[in-house]
Amino acid sequence: MKNNQILKIYGTDYKEMTIRLLQEADLSARITDKKCRIAVKPNLVSASPASYGATTHPEVVAGIIEYLQEDGCDDITIMEGSWVGGRTSEAFHVCGYKELAKRYGVKLCDTQKQHSHACDCAGMELNVCDCVDEVDFLINVPVLKGHCQTKITCALKNMKGLIPNREKRRFHTLGLHKPIAHLAAGIRQDFIVVDHICGDLDFEDGGNPVVRNCVMAACDPVLVDSYVCRLLHYPVSDVPYVRMAEQLGAGSTKLEQAEILTCGGSASDEELPQERKIVELKDAVEEVESCSACYGYLIPALDRLRKEGLLKKLDAKICIGQGYQGKTGRLGIGRCTKEFEYHVKGCPPTETEIYEFLKGYIQKRQ
Repeated sequence: MKNNQILKIYGTDYKEMTIRLLQEADLSARITDKKCRIAVKPNLVSASPASYGATTHPEVVAGIIEYLQEDGCDDITIMEGSWVGGRTSEAFHVCGYKELAKRYGVKLCDTQKQHSHACDCAGMELNVCDCVDEVDFLINVPVLKGHCQTKITCALKNMKGLIPNREKRRFHTLGLHKPIAHLAAGIRQDFIVVDHICGDLDFEDGGNPVVRNCVMAACDPVLVDSYVCRLLHYPVSDVPYVRMAEQLGAGSTKLEQAEILTCGGSASDEELPQERKIVELKDAVEEVESCSACYGYLIPALDRLRKEGLLKKLDAKICIGQGYQGKTGRLGIGRCTKEFEYHVKGCPPTETEIYEFLKGYIQKRQ
């Protein structure tokens, strides 16, 4: 397939769909050395089944592995690191990847347990896990979904799973968008298979899956994320790291020059519902440099309060993020706000812990 193409397939047999998609995309032609070291990078942000809308379906990865092994490629590793506060080993088990690796005889690499090194990523020094240097061909397998801080997450942001936890925290102090763009220039994605089966269009941690039963293939991560912006009703300018990555040479945002096709060659497009729960919920929050996990657990907790009619009864803004370390205030979330009058402990606290803490706080003031 060409770099300006995005190829899609629809159905419910996700493994067989993926195999057919890769056949039509002719992935084999891009892997000239069948003995090269191949890494498959899914999105296992947390330990939740793919049906929840946050993680890559193991059937999609199974399809990729079967295709590669049939093509004579045997050196295959599944690489991933869950978000800060989560354990990749637990996600490997819950999401079905431990069993998958055993069935196909491929390796699992938990990047949370990897050493890392400084890497010049187009003029910005970022710490990258050592295992990245051991890869000859990288297949990125993100989930198409919304994100409570960056609005969307797909091909570009999924590379954060290949950096250590301390660097993930630092990304938030740097504003997320710039380091994500530079990481795209530092880690080359050779091929992309997008899980567009049932991603949550609001929360990166899932909970509100929107079923589309689609898998996509592409070669350009910037083009993929530009297309995701369009599907989720955002102009590319609303997600700054996409155009930044283009400026750094990681791909193209020119959707007007792209070909969106379905298997068989016909043109394809679709309309996704316009979810905007995040906008309403963020009004209750004062966020400064918060990590994705902490913020990601806060937003669905607020959604639960909203549904119960309690959110509107909050009498103070909720503060969250590394920017509040050593500062005082009224109402805070996580270890960074431990000096606040009221705060919930944890790094990060879970969704349930945040929900119960805030519910108790509100009820005491009624």
